[in-house]
Amino acid sequence: MITISLCMIVKNEEDTLPRCLDSVRDLVEEIIVVDTGSQDRTREAALERGAKVVDFPWTEDFSQARNFSFAQATQQFCLWLDADDVIDPEYREGFLELKALLPPQTDVVMLPYHIAFGQGGEPTFTYYRERLVRRLSGLRWRGAVHEAIPPVGNVVYWEKAAVSHRKTRPGDPDRNLRIYQRLLSQGRQLEPREQFYYARELAAHGREEEASELWEEFLSSGKGWVENQLEACRDLSQSYLRQGREDLAFAALTRALQFGPPRAELCCDLGSWFFQRGEYPAAAFWYETALTRPREDRSGAFVSPDCYGYLPCIQLCVCYYRMGDPARAREYNQRAGAFKPDDPAYLYNERFFRGDLSHY
Repeated sequence: MITISLCMIVKNEEDTLPRCLDSVRDLVEEIIVVDTGSQDRTREAALERGAKVVDFPWTEDFSQARNFSFAQATQQFCLWLDADDVIDPEYREGFLELKALLPPQTDVVMLPYHIAFGQGGEPTFTYYRERLVRRLSGLRWRGAVHEAIPPVGNVVYWEKAAVSHRKTRPGDPDRNLRIYQRLLSQGRQLEPREQFYYARELAAHGREEEASELWEEFLSSGKGWVENQLEACRDLSQSYLRQGREDLAFAALTRALQFGPPRAELCCDLGSWFFQRGEYPAAAFWYETALTRPREDRSGAFVSPDCYGYLPCIQLCVCYYRMGDPARAREYNQRAGAFKPDDPAYLYNERFFRGDLSHY
């Protein structure tokens, strides 16, 4: 069985850190908490749960802090978590099985990362992250913000355990933008991945024209990771829509088709485009195509599970009703209900089809 050091960087997390550390109780052999300047009881909360607490001055560079935390580790593998991450009880057995079966020569273990959840607690947005790294692999974090470790060498994907990101309060909304702007003020040339995420920060701050220009530059370079390029096409489309530039928004979506058969997320975006314009046959085509697309979680893509079942079905219900085919509309509504039997839209539609409602 492998041994694990949990390596964390924290600041003012007294409200979330106990929940995180309690969730990994008995799963790791060592807990390293690197404090970057807390002014609350974060340190005490960590010490009470057996952590080794080390101070590290915050330099507005996440990679520096994470690499420092890894350098404190003594076990075979480093596991990283943020303070508002947890390993939910249903994944503990899978995590223990991973520890028992993982070959020690593995360099990186990729685990699902669930960061948004539906009313029933099901993940609605998920992707794989490099979660455990062999301490002596030489692999280190890169990037001042949206930092990552390239998954190279002997990489293992493990589906039986996952990490859930469960925020309890908003963070600093300006932090990431501030870090990127500091890098630029220092004359730093942003790498393609940094361009992609900087554009996202600009868009989040309402600076849509700057964001779309940067996404265009990122895509035109052809140097970014393909998953970031695919996501950039979708982000760019939404940015153009917010600017009222509809032709460019549609062109951004179709630009993603150059990378091969579309993912269900892109199909749903295209379906939505036509649906919003009342072009229901075209919308239905794309929603039906979404239902044929396989999920490719291990690609590293951002995955919206609803796009592979519930969302196309509930939209197809509306499409076919408005195309004059209520029987097929109800069929798709029932398919949507198979995915989410307690969903309000599905239940509303069923009442309508039973005649309990006077209009759609």
